[in-house]
Amino acid sequence: MSRVVITGMGAVTPVGNDVETFIANIFSGKIGFDKISKFDASQTGITIAAEVKDFDPTLRVGKKAAKRMDLFSQYAVDSAVAAVEQAGIDETNTDSFDFGVIYGSGIGGLTTIEEQVIKMHEKGPQRVSPMFVPTSIVNMAAGNIALRFKAKNICTAVVTACSSGTNAIGEAFRQIHEGRAQVMLAGGAEASVNEIGIAGFAALTALSKETDPTRASIPFDVDRSGFVMGEGAATLVLENLDHARRRGAKIYGEVVGYGSTCDAFHMTSPDPTGEGAARAMQQAIEEAGVTPADVGYINAHGTATHANDVGESIAINRLFGENSKVMVSSTKSMTGHLLGAAGALEAVITLAALAKGELPVNVGLESQDPECHVNVVTKNQQEAPNLEYAISNSLGFGGHNAVLAFRKWSE
Repeated sequence: MSRVVITGMGAVTPVGNDVETFIANIFSGKIGFDKISKFDASQTGITIAAEVKDFDPTLRVGKKAAKRMDLFSQYAVDSAVAAVEQAGIDETNTDSFDFGVIYGSGIGGLTTIEEQVIKMHEKGPQRVSPMFVPTSIVNMAAGNIALRFKAKNICTAVVTACSSGTNAIGEAFRQIHEGRAQVMLAGGAEASVNEIGIAGFAALTALSKETDPTRASIPFDVDRSGFVMGEGAATLVLENLDHARRRGAKIYGEVVGYGSTCDAFHMTSPDPTGEGAARAMQQAIEEAGVTPADVGYINAHGTATHANDVGESIAINRLFGENSKVMVSSTKSMTGHLLGAAGALEAVITLAALAKGELPVNVGLESQDPECHVNVVTKNQQEAPNLEYAISNSLGFGGHNAVLAFRKWSE
């Protein structure tokens, strides 16, 4: 089995459109929420979203290429280009047949779908764009990335709701770990801050109606009121360690385990016993060859809904014990919930925590819910110089549980 390392990262997020800015803002506690500007949201009952700001697709995607992509694909390609540039991957050091893509999205081209359905309704079916299907289908983030880099190994899409990004990275890890590829691009993208996206999740009563950005997304707080819709993408370059060494690549961290299970309990609610999520964490930790006591930090799914926060806390306690020292935070308190892209952003954050020896704060927490008996990271608990192992959890509609285990890079 091959060791799998991270040699590049890219991000387009509500708190920064490059990975350096994104990481700096996350560890300084910056909140990416503001009043919805993409459309008139007054009739939805929702005021706040975590929109990407000042995104310019001409910089990395290209003006012509961007016109043939939904926004979710633009975000994906932008972050992938940045990740590949950081990694230094090119045709001189990586064979195209050894280079693959596995990419996640929860919904795909929802903006395009919304626009074209309205056009059909108002102007008739003959006015639907010939690019409707190839821009809206979920696999086109992966497809456009593979086209961009001539990646001819596996190219596939993962759609497991809010677990998509984490599952994509985990499956890419498997491809390299088991010797079927040398380099993989993996991550997730979402662009659902639009009228149908907000209206749909509002109808589920999943979104916060809070108008104060500082109180809109407060995971594990007794006063939480739901999640804030986010958008963006993050991409990782995963690489066989020997391949990375041969080309002298800088290494940012190591993927050492992956777990994936299903609750098989309910369409949208997690299993309140936490059994499935705990089992996914256990799988990732066991593959890493460590015990729960070796894990210093959990980047929680933490959506700021009662069912998720309590269920995930119970799952953590099932595996780690109620008196464990493992620290927990949900960075959705800053980024909002990026659905299928959430796990990819949170993988970047978890890798940064290991590299920096510092934990991201669960921003906005004022009164921890007593039903959530976990060690939530506060401002005076950020330093973690001995942090070596961390995990990132993603728990999606449909009962999907996905967990990645990361190790701080060392030979």
